[in-house]
Amino acid sequence: MSDPRAVLFTRRDLLSVTAAAASAAMFPPGVYASGFHRFTHGAFDITVVSDGFITLPAEILLPDATPEERQMIMARLGGNDQGAPVQANIPLIRHGDDLILIDNGSGSNFQSTAGKLAVNLSALGVDPAKITKVVFTHAHPDHSGATTTSDGKVLYPNAHYFVSRVEWDFWTDKNFEAKMPQVLHGFAQGAQRDLFAVRDRLTLVKPGEEIVPGMLVVGTPGHTPGHISIELAGDGNLLVTGDACTNDVIFFEHPSWHFGFDTDAETALKSRQMLLDRAASEKLRMLGYHWAYPGIGYAERRGSGYAFVKA
Repeated sequence: MSDPRAVLFTRRDLLSVTAAAASAAMFPPGVYASGFHRFTHGAFDITVVSDGFITLPAEILLPDATPEERQMIMARLGGNDQGAPVQANIPLIRHGDDLILIDNGSGSNFQSTAGKLAVNLSALGVDPAKITKVVFTHAHPDHSGATTTSDGKVLYPNAHYFVSRVEWDFWTDKNFEAKMPQVLHGFAQGAQRDLFAVRDRLTLVKPGEEIVPGMLVVGTPGHTPGHISIELAGDGNLLVTGDACTNDVIFFEHPSWHFGFDTDAETALKSRQMLLDRAASEKLRMLGYHWAYPGIGYAERRGSGYAFVKA
């Protein structure tokens, strides 16, 4: 595994930096996604529900960019030299009698501009008790932080949970702090909080297995060791990418660039390039967690990179 200390901020550092960035940036209208984007894909009825947004600094989004490239791209993302907002798009998927979330957002465990999923589900008339499955692409706090409420109760009390076996093994290793650098200790504590809360209703999965018929687990490691994406059958197939490709501008146009929160930077790079190459070759529809809402589109080859084309 690559040494993450070269690129990773601690969770405390991130909250400090991005709080300052959020107050300094003049974010444009639309930073908070409004409304709900609904579509069908094969046997799946999908609504993209916003969890709000988080703010990331240039050091995380663009560690490989020149100062001039950073300034230009941060402006394109609606931010400034201190930080830029990125959405949190969560698919709510109906399949037969199942109502499935792919990730459950931040809750109160990350930045205050996120954690809006529960409110938005309520606006849709969705009772938390009706959610039957929650699939974690990985256990970072902006993806699994809403597993419990502030008083420790499981937010979706009737749901069964899924996470990759590699992800579980990595974060729940009892010797984690002795083995891994301190920069990851806070992330591990958050992951353990979320995963242990549902361990009695948790299934460990591996690539190639299905969550429900037509919902396939795809291995996309690197952002975290056990990161997975989800592929939905039908209509040319749809890839729910999680954080395998974190931004629809930066990493489409610059697929050789790294992302500052990738635990294993080189493995993440290979997964991202594989994902984009396959999506472009097979004309797969994609849905990205941190892409401009609703985060649905295609990858088209443009020179040495790709363009994100909205669906």
